Amino acid sequence: METLQSSLAQATAFWTNIVTNNSPQKIEFVGTLVIQILFFWIPSIIYLSLDVIAPSFSQRHKIQPAPKQPTRAEIFRCFIVVAQNQLLSSILHIALLCLASRSSYRIEVSLPNFPEIVRDFLLSLLMREALFYYSHRLLHIPYLYVRIHKKHHRFTAPIALAAQFAHPIEQIFANALPISLPPQLLHSHVLTFWIFLAWELFNTVTVHSGYDFFRNKAKMHDLHHEKFNLNYGSVGLLDWVHGTDKLEKKRKE
Repeated sequence: METLQSSLAQATAFWTNIVTNNSPQKIEFVGTLVIQILFFWIPSIIYLSLDVIAPSFSQRHKIQPAPKQPTRAEIFRCFIVVAQNQLLSSILHIALLCLASRSSYRIEVSLPNFPEIVRDFLLSLLMREALFYYSHRLLHIPYLYVRIHKKHHRFTAPIALAAQFAHPIEQIFANALPISLPPQLLHSHVLTFWIFLAWELFNTVTVHSGYDFFRNKAKMHDLHHEKFNLNYGSVGLLDWVHGTDKLEKKRKE
């Protein structure tokens, strides 16, 4: 108990020092960028490296066979596009912070309490599910699919980095906003936002990884990339509500 209290006191002191000596805009931007590196870029690189560092383990857990896997050239192209999307998101983030002249989230010396973190995390999860599900289904309308979303579906056997291999419009309105907007609407503490962001980034990297981890989560999204007309959501709740959790059968003439 004393160890826990001591650790909490140290964390509080560390956070107090950050808030006291930095502007809210700087804290939000730098912290968000660090979370993206730790929970998107590093896990993506680890998943992509499994073929090299653990080939037998990789083959046992890979969902789709070798002939369907992307080439090195396609993976390099994916890296370039995702890096461009990361740069775009960062530039827009800086611009919004400059225009607003304040942080989008609560940044204060005190740490958020545990019940508040759990409440805001769960509410953000539900709000994100709705925002992502309906924006994703909208992108599957033929007019928008051909012009925007088809780029993301280039990887019929997805890889971790392909989670953000997307048209710039999709990157902003289907990838970034459904995650960043719910904690803003809830006026969440920035630390709660970072916890939520970390979870969502790691989750999307994992479901795009092409590996069968975490109770078929990757298989569900892998099937979406293969068949296109099911599993539009993140947690699966709205897929269950709308019946898009099952493969749509072809109608008989």
